Amino acid sequence: MNYAAETSGGSSALPLLVVVAFAAFVYFLMIRPQQKRRREVQDMQSTMGIGDEVVTVGGLYGIVTEVDNDTVMLEIAPGVTAKYARQAIGKVNRKAATEEEPAADEETAPTPDAD
Repeated sequence: MNYAAETSGGSSALPLLVVVAFAAFVYFLMIRPQQKRRREVQDMQSTMGIGDEVVTVGGLYGIVTEVDNDTVMLEIAPGVTAKYARQAIGKVNRKAATEEEPAADEETAPTPDAD
């Protein structure tokens, strides 16, 4: 009878190990990547500036004309602006060209010789 008592106690660690392994699996494959994506979106929303071309989470394209703490004004058509929550911006398609980075459209064309 002593033998049965000794062998039944050793198998209780296996279910605990399976639960811990499953929790680690869920954390590394589901929770951690979602936290990383959320941080990237927050960084993108906090660094967008005037002149950036953005897409809202609803799929509306626009150009940022004004940025406030919680809101963003977008020009959605020439002369038409709309106010959106900063969290409604889903993606920055194109950053505005800064003075250090000349736009590709501003290349100088060779001038023809006048005769």
